[in-house]
Amino acid sequence: MSIDLKDYIIDVPDFPKKGVIFKDITPVIQSSQAFNYAIDRLAAWAATIKPELIAGIESRGFLFGAALARDLRLGMTVIRKKGKLPRKCATVIAPNEYAVEHFEMHEDSVARGQRVLIIDDLIATGSSSVSAINLVKLLNGHVVGFGAAVELSFLKGVEAIRAAHPDVPVLSLVRY
Repeated sequence: MSIDLKDYIIDVPDFPKKGVIFKDITPVIQSSQAFNYAIDRLAAWAATIKPELIAGIESRGFLFGAALARDLRLGMTVIRKKGKLPRKCATVIAPNEYAVEHFEMHEDSVARGQRVLIIDDLIATGSSSVSAINLVKLLNGHVVGFGAAVELSFLKGVEAIRAAHPDVPVLSLVRY
């Protein structure tokens, strides 16, 4: 069964600031058919790249990442904004469309050489995606892919990821 995930994504104008059209993926995860379809597609792709660990990016990447990790019977680790994790962390600068932030992971969240698939909800300019890949690599993980539910292709984020990390395959389920 094929589902058009765009049918479940709602445009919200002027959020989080004026002039931005926010892509609300909440209806995707509210629909058992749409959510399972998205996870099935991510899982089929993941099977070809053989990750050993899923890393979800705060916060909506956790939704897809956790479901995918469960489906693949893998563990999951988290990439969070600075100050949210309780133990010693590795940190990278993570600029996005709205601010300069920092991403963190516990120093022991990735084993040396471990095959990591990073999952997020959306790829926009790619800066957060590149930062997440940098962070996993800083912890000596091997990033085998970057997957997202949505890509805003007009912002050229996938091109930015490929320019910074040409060895990392990228999958987006829906392109705008």
